[in-house]
Amino acid sequence: MSAGLGSQPTSSEGAPPAGQDRPEAQLPLEWRTSPDGPLDGDQAPQTPPSAARRAWSLVSEWLVVGVCALGLALLLKTFLVEVFVIPSGSMEPTLMVDNRVVVYKLGYRLHDVNRGDVIVFRHPGQTADADDLIKRVVALGGETFEIRGTQVHIDGARLEEPYLQQAGSTHPTVPIPGCVNDPEPDLCVVPEGEVLVLGDNRPDSRDGRYFGPIDVDTVVGRAFLKLWPPNDLGGV
Repeated sequence: MSAGLGSQPTSSEGAPPAGQDRPEAQLPLEWRTSPDGPLDGDQAPQTPPSAARRAWSLVSEWLVVGVCALGLALLLKTFLVEVFVIPSGSMEPTLMVDNRVVVYKLGYRLHDVNRGDVIVFRHPGQTADADDLIKRVVALGGETFEIRGTQVHIDGARLEEPYLQQAGSTHPTVPIPGCVNDPEPDLCVVPEGEVLVLGDNRPDSRDGRYFGPIDVDTVVGRAFLKLWPPNDLGGV
């Protein structure tokens, strides 16, 4: 009886299967050879990148890192924190000339300005490129501010100010511009949404006694950390 269609001899006496007479075909692919040498699978040998390409890749990576760092720094400066240099002695002895302070900008977006805060704010009545000022908040919106001799009184009660080295002169006492009762000479009623600020160095500070209360929307942020000099590092 003849074999069926498509059948192949299976005994050892039959013809060998196709490819059996080529031992190389049974070797793993990575061990096969070609006229030009061994092959690694189906891929040709790769040429290592040149020195110029490696250098450009390194430069590109550093450029990306630099751009990201600059973007993060600008983001922090705009919305979170910024370092300011103290230009004058109006806040002595709390802050001395050339001290560096870190100002937190986000806080007043979350809560109100508090009495006693040392704040940075835009110079009232000046051009946009004028230097910012730094003073201490002593009176809040709706409160009355009054100077009796060398002492500050809020709503008739004396304000304790342990941060002062000495009270000194508090001139001028009247009139303070921008108050609700302006130009009444005896006291200042701070408008709602505004605060009155003074420098800690009262004899040498041009502050709210001269330009009146300031709008809270002009406040840049609160100084909370003295960064320089290192031997005076600490809170404000």
